[in-house]
Amino acid sequence: MAPTPETFWQEILPASEIAEGGYPARFDDGRILLLPIRRLPDGRRALASLIINQASFTVVDALATDLARKLSAFTPEVIVGLPTLGLTVASAVAQKLGHSRYVPLGVSAKFWYRDELSVPLTSITSPDQAKRLFVDPRMVPLLEGRRVALIDDVISSGTSILAGIALLKACGVSPVALGTAMLQSDRWRESLAPWPVVSVLSSPELEAD
Repeated sequence: MAPTPETFWQEILPASEIAEGGYPARFDDGRILLLPIRRLPDGRRALASLIINQASFTVVDALATDLARKLSAFTPEVIVGLPTLGLTVASAVAQKLGHSRYVPLGVSAKFWYRDELSVPLTSITSPDQAKRLFVDPRMVPLLEGRRVALIDDVISSGTSILAGIALLKACGVSPVALGTAMLQSDRWRESLAPWPVVSVLSSPELEAD
């Protein structure tokens, strides 16, 4: 039976399962997370979709566990999360790594924020929504001189995580690694080539039916 919209992202299937009704994204050990396929605005292309804040705690825990294991090779001292869905992943990964906190970036400017600690932000899922990405000035001392891993929920074109890199640069920091729950397509490769990119799942760009 094909999954209904509200049942996606709720369970991880064994490697032997015949998964139908979506894109079967696989963990390294073969386990499957079945993902819905979303048509892009151009009508010709589609991507497998992961909306992690709608996922079950079991799925979030499995993704965070695997990503933390892979990121541990880079010995990050601070985990930084991109808004909004990247915060779910970053928080869980930081805990898995034994950290007591993480640094969340945001798109809501508080009155004490500073313009020089912000950069423009766009994403493939919200191309017409112009935003700015901010870091709370109070968090900057947590980043200075530290090994930082920057995390988003999904990397597709790389636009969002490049904004995060630019914001970290404004803080005098370059990430030692970029982490994500899922890579969508290969469009991010050229723009993110200078940084190690670590992921749990991956999916190609698809042709819309």
